[in-house]
Amino acid sequence: MINSTPQVVTIAGSDSGGGAGVQADLKTFQARKAFGMSIIVALTAQNTYGVQESMTIPSTFIEAQFDSLAADFVIGAAKTGMLADVERVETVVEKLKQVDFGPLVVDPVMVAKGGHHLLQSDAVKTINEKLLPLATLVTPNLPEAEVIIDQRIATDQEMIQAAKKIQALGTQNVVVKGGHSQNKEAADFVLLASGESFWLEAPRIKTINTHGTGDTFSACIAAELAKGTDLKTAIVIGKKFIQAVISQPIFVGHGHGPTNHWATIQEDISLKKL
Repeated sequence: MINSTPQVVTIAGSDSGGGAGVQADLKTFQARKAFGMSIIVALTAQNTYGVQESMTIPSTFIEAQFDSLAADFVIGAAKTGMLADVERVETVVEKLKQVDFGPLVVDPVMVAKGGHHLLQSDAVKTINEKLLPLATLVTPNLPEAEVIIDQRIATDQEMIQAAKKIQALGTQNVVVKGGHSQNKEAADFVLLASGESFWLEAPRIKTINTHGTGDTFSACIAAELAKGTDLKTAIVIGKKFIQAVISQPIFVGHGHGPTNHWATIQEDISLKKL
């Protein structure tokens, strides 16, 4: 029975306000019935107004966290979030090559809701060249996808092309999230390694309580992968879960509030193949 419980790890930054980052990931893992662990790469002084301060964890201590988990646990999936800078990205990449943490979901966190940069600009090239080729799935929102491909994305067709360009960087599967678009529906484009592609659509919800949605979506997928769920099904569950946590609100803080990780999946979403 040792290590028979599904285990999943987040490699990311801490959000002292509890709505995003490692805290959101761990809440999501728990909600999806996977045992969550963490490798903390950075710390933030953060609330619903934004990020006031941030600092990185020394690379040697990040390495120690990797080694500690690898020595004891059987981790079925991993996800990355805030990685801060080139040094931290390179450290995480090298350690991921040394351990077996299962499928890797990369959430390329770059900017907080309040505008604070969580990734130094010179680290984008390192992520593109070194981290994305390790990823089973990458889940950028529109602004992040624009940075990755260095191109404006304004239409559905441009989202499709962006997914193809990101896949060409070496990652196997891509979800380009459409939450930042002006479309009536919140539509995400999914491109799989098999060549299959489709849109996941759900009603857009008018709210400012969306802090940590990207973390929660990617964490849900990672938890499902750790449980043995196939990738396509995990992505669909991730979309259903994020719709639930936004549509069943809680009220915390004065700014961009967090989502509700207690939410129960109820909402149907639309899957449209090309």
